[in-house]
Amino acid sequence: MVEIKELDAKTWSDALGSGPAFLILGKTTCQACTEWADELSGWEHTHPEVDVVKIMLDRPGLARFKMAHPWVAEVDMLPMNVLMRDGEVLKQWAGAGLPRLEARLKRVMG
Repeated sequence: MVEIKELDAKTWSDALGSGPAFLILGKTTCQACTEWADELSGWEHTHPEVDVVKIMLDRPGLARFKMAHPWVAEVDMLPMNVLMRDGEVLKQWAGAGLPRLEARLKRVMG
């Protein structure tokens, strides 16, 4: 089972700046985002070295995150999934699906 940690204005920089991370971008009003989080909560994490985190884009206080990651302004579909290492985007895609996630983790993270 995986625990998804929600990041905020105080935690995003440290969480995304060091090591590998699977970031889910969503909004509190996004039903597909909620369903994806529910699906992930039952996932047997195959890459335990990769932190699973989420940022809800409609929460206050995330201006610095958005400025540090200008590509976020171009996100037009949610949930948006992002594989990162040491703050750098390695792969991003929209939508849910554990098979797609597993394939991308294997291809990108090894």
